[in-house]
Amino acid sequence: MSRAELPSRRTLLAAAVVAAVAGSAGPASAGTPTTATPAGGAPGGGSAARPVDNRAWTSYTDWRGGTADGTRAVAGARPGLVIARPSGTTDYTDPHTGTTAAWEYATWTSPVHRLKVPASEVIASWNAHTPEGTWLQIELKGTYSDGTDTPWYVMGRWAAGDQDIRRTSVDDQSDGRSSIWTDTFSVDDAASGLRLASYRLRLTLHRRPGTRLTPTVWRAGAMGSDVPDRFTVPASEPGLARELIVPRYSQEIHKGQYPEYDNGGEAWCSPTSSQMIIEYWGGRLTEKQLAWVDPSYTDPQICHAARYTFDHQYEGCGNWPFNAAYAATFRGLQGVVTRLGSLTDLETLIAAGIPAITSQSFLAEELTGAGYGTSGHLMTVIGFTADGDVIANDPASDDNEAVRRVYRRREWENIWLRTKRYNASGKVASGTGGVCYLYFPDRPTPRQRKALAAVGVR
Repeated sequence: MSRAELPSRRTLLAAAVVAAVAGSAGPASAGTPTTATPAGGAPGGGSAARPVDNRAWTSYTDWRGGTADGTRAVAGARPGLVIARPSGTTDYTDPHTGTTAAWEYATWTSPVHRLKVPASEVIASWNAHTPEGTWLQIELKGTYSDGTDTPWYVMGRWAAGDQDIRRTSVDDQSDGRSSIWTDTFSVDDAASGLRLASYRLRLTLHRRPGTRLTPTVWRAGAMGSDVPDRFTVPASEPGLARELIVPRYSQEIHKGQYPEYDNGGEAWCSPTSSQMIIEYWGGRLTEKQLAWVDPSYTDPQICHAARYTFDHQYEGCGNWPFNAAYAATFRGLQGVVTRLGSLTDLETLIAAGIPAITSQSFLAEELTGAGYGTSGHLMTVIGFTADGDVIANDPASDDNEAVRRVYRRREWENIWLRTKRYNASGKVASGTGGVCYLYFPDRPTPRQRKALAAVGVR
């Protein structure tokens, strides 16, 4: 489970880090897929009803667009953006170590993206390789629906490792009309009707002066959304019976381990879920990468995932984009943060062999069989029963064997998709509104590509 949720709809988040090696064995599944009903914002709805807009820059053509100052696009099987020549040098004082160091930098600014859905919230995602001696910053600048502009907001300062800087979100960013809540841009008063109509992203790539090192960014983008406030959501009709064979890992067996990372395993639902999906796709850590973990600890890769998704400002492992970025450090994987509209969307993904990590909050009595309540928790959805109930790998389990759970469809769908709920004190609190992160191959099969497109991800 997560730390208590912060203001806005921010509960847990997602992803960062360390270079990794991936196997290429194909993931397994069990069961026979049936025809899923169309994906959309409501049962039977199409993409036109989806209150979400995804835009990502990933291709050589994408990287050659925008405005480059010292960066260049590189072609190949996985096109990216690198430092060609530094455009300047800057000093950065790490707020978490107090260390000041000089860094060469180069920038790339995306073209303006006009949101198909004027957004009350925006979450950025990026996939990159940052060798030792490099790091990156991603920023967002938007235009409101009334024609005025936001400042440049820092959405993250990130490195795969933690030897150069401490990866971090940046607090206390606001213009009085919108604010950054850890990893989420949010309009302060959505009821006013103000929305973000368009945005640009700016990447700043850093390296040690005098070297030829460079980060490589493969994917950068953002998900804008305007999910209406709601305590309940429409029920979707079951359309799939299939279960994917995904590794099972418990966060609870790591209680007390490495308390410097959000007090240890009891709070590690996000990295534990991430590691399950990474290994489903064949991602493996080497003995060298795991050498720092106490050899007496079971499943040392979970400790590793916690360390390398940790947000030193948020003081937790639940930063959503940091988790997605961590997954993408494994060879052949991409990671994005998005919102889905119903369990039909998840069925579409499961039918194509793509599991999902979802964020939800609930009282113990709202989810039969969970045995706990939470203000924010990540689980991995791996399939559906013949009755349409959700099969989830729930890391809040006593041991690995107990991780596989079956939750009632209607209960699960509502606690995941609602934006408002009542907490244990009877006060109105926020829900995540269908947030999930998706990890999938950098070269999806045609079927996988079609499923991702059906839920708005390309």
